[in-house]
Amino acid sequence: MEETRARPRLGRRRETSRRAELRAKGRSDRFPQRPWRLPEVPFPPLTLLSEDRIADIHEASMRVLEEVGMDFLHPEALHILQQGGAQVQSGSERVRFDRYLVEELVAKAPSQIAMHARNPAHSFVFGGNRLAFSMVASPPNVSDLEGGRRRGNRKDFQDLLRLAQSIHTIHLIGGYPVEPIDLPPATRHLDALTDMVRLTDKVFHAYSLGRQRILDGIEIARIARGVSEEQLAREPSLITIVNTSSPLRLDKPMIEGIIEMAKRKQPIALTPFTLSGAMAPATIAGALVQQNAEALAAIAFTQMVKPGCPVIYGGFTSNVDMKSGAPAFGTPEYAKAVIAGGQLARNYGLPYRTSNVNASNTPDAQAAYESEMSLWALMLGHGNFIMHAAGWLEGGLTASFEKVLLDAEMIQMLVEFMQPIQVDEDELGFEAIKGVGPGGHFFGEPHTLARYETAFYPPILSDWRNFETWEEDGAQTASQRAHRLYKQILAEFEPPPLDPAISEELEAFVERRKEEGGAPDLD
Repeated sequence: MEETRARPRLGRRRETSRRAELRAKGRSDRFPQRPWRLPEVPFPPLTLLSEDRIADIHEASMRVLEEVGMDFLHPEALHILQQGGAQVQSGSERVRFDRYLVEELVAKAPSQIAMHARNPAHSFVFGGNRLAFSMVASPPNVSDLEGGRRRGNRKDFQDLLRLAQSIHTIHLIGGYPVEPIDLPPATRHLDALTDMVRLTDKVFHAYSLGRQRILDGIEIARIARGVSEEQLAREPSLITIVNTSSPLRLDKPMIEGIIEMAKRKQPIALTPFTLSGAMAPATIAGALVQQNAEALAAIAFTQMVKPGCPVIYGGFTSNVDMKSGAPAFGTPEYAKAVIAGGQLARNYGLPYRTSNVNASNTPDAQAAYESEMSLWALMLGHGNFIMHAAGWLEGGLTASFEKVLLDAEMIQMLVEFMQPIQVDEDELGFEAIKGVGPGGHFFGEPHTLARYETAFYPPILSDWRNFETWEEDGAQTASQRAHRLYKQILAEFEPPPLDPAISEELEAFVERRKEEGGAPDLD
């Protein structure tokens, strides 16, 4: 018995020695990722609302579109809508939709979308029970424990892209991980999208901020994959988010993004931003009615532009603090809206976009428990495109380096939870139980030793040592360990290979577009 008890202690000494050796070489074994793969939820989605209640929300949404309508702030869009059968109010931007027209158009959109990365190993499919996680997108600020909160800049933007490429549970780039405000606005998108191509080989996003910016994004995506325009249309490689200006309005830059992306059959995630109590009714049901009406009107418009254009039903319904008006995220109300939004998306046979969010100002316990609430809800609701999955802080105003790693830990734990329990003769462990018998232990059992490296989930950040050992090693919090690990990942980063011919073509395109002035200011 003494010999078997010694085995795990020797194992721990070997592991400690190996870590010391790796640290001396500037490397780390404290980032034990699972291989890159798109996770699938193994159980049915949670049904929060009955079919009758979903039908009630649909009915109320149709009444909104028929009786109230929605404003489309673009003459080209009004022409397309009128030609497509919608009722455009004379001398106005107000558009009303017949419910049967909406249902007919929405049914034209595909239920799944195959996305093609420049590295085929990172291609994936939106839809069904698959979850694709993306980086935080669009905050104006960035922070870490060392440098504090600061304005977005290109260096931090690039470092966040390096983390996105390095973390296997991040499947795509959902926008600028932080806004690189130090780049000129007219050409910022050219540099930012070029960085996405050079520092990652995953699917990426371009902003629908006017016609020229999205056209440049489409061309950069085509160049990055080295394909023709025709092949790009058959094999979507770029995604964009289109937000309505709630309540019930779609503005010119977003409309131009819809038109150009739809023409080329690149997917559009149409997402109302409905904060209950501010831009939507102060009830979850009322906010869902408005979210549904706005999303369906925008989706119907995409199908008028190009029937069969791939779209994603987006939901971003949360609530505000009724005393201050401040947005709240990761709340019970948000979680219920996420799950109900998934039911609505499936009701129309569409992939579903949702988000991992929180309202904390620092990577603390609040950030973790609000994000955990969000993550469980989007898994139970079968979200397909998970925006802001890693790094979101301060209600979306800040991208946090440490929060990227904290989220990566939570996402990987969630993915591990979704793995089925293996039950076979060996896994049942009868011989191990028989060998140990009453009063023994399993540390030295062959059944245990055979699983020494793989038996349980390997944590990225969690520290499971006892207090004395933890204190001797510096007594770092999870956020401090996340800071150390993100620095380590950046130090070891190597950009993914890029074909020299593609690199040259990309550089020439960006240089030409800069000479032409980039994209003009938005109206």
